[in-house]
Amino acid sequence: MCRCCLRYGLVVLVMGILWKLAALALGGVILPYPEDALFALVQAMGTQLFWEHFLVSGYRAVTAMILAWGVAFPLGLIMGSVTGVDAVLAPFVFLTYPVPKIVLLPIFLLLLGLGDTSKIAMIALILGYQILVTTRDGVRSIHPKYFDSVRSLGGTNMDVLREVLLPASLPHGFTALRLGTGVSVAVLFFVESFATTRGLGYMIMDAWGAMDYLTMFSGILGMSIMGAALYEIANILERKACKWMFLRAKE
Repeated sequence: MCRCCLRYGLVVLVMGILWKLAALALGGVILPYPEDALFALVQAMGTQLFWEHFLVSGYRAVTAMILAWGVAFPLGLIMGSVTGVDAVLAPFVFLTYPVPKIVLLPIFLLLLGLGDTSKIAMIALILGYQILVTTRDGVRSIHPKYFDSVRSLGGTNMDVLREVLLPASLPHGFTALRLGTGVSVAVLFFVESFATTRGLGYMIMDAWGAMDYLTMFSGILGMSIMGAALYEIANILERKACKWMFLRAKE
């Protein structure tokens, strides 16, 4: 744990130094000095308005991630293990996967309104595709000998699910969820940059329009903290759900 904190601390230090050098080169106006931005963030965190924006953004991101996982992981598991279902659904998935889903946001806003529902659905759709494809491919990569081993011992379909499919698919699904946190926060910023008056994305764009760069960087740092927190939460969930994988790595 201490080594992990040390690594993160060194990364933050290096990024702070690079930020300081860039701010010095630009005169510290458009790009504030890191200590000024950090002080502005601390001040903002002392206000109720900042936490309203933060909690609204957090609600949208977390709800979208839960929705994406709840739909995409079971569907990817089914597609990867049931040939007939995969034969029907795979063409639809892989034909629509390359389409940039963010261009559908105006349609989502028209159909689902300007509230949280359209924004959550947009994030969940983009993240869900990643989880679905990764989980499906992970299941399909399982060697047939593992299925034969369970069935040769008299295992039922439920035993195959518990002993083979879930242990093989969970790491893939959680990896997609963990790596998708960055995508979720990026999409969150985009969907909050217009047609809303709440959220860190709105806070950033509103401050940018007013040329209040310290407040803008407060929002950027707040969204960065949220992204890091979501990544760590996904990492903890993966360690809890896939204990055998980490125990094997320690041996």
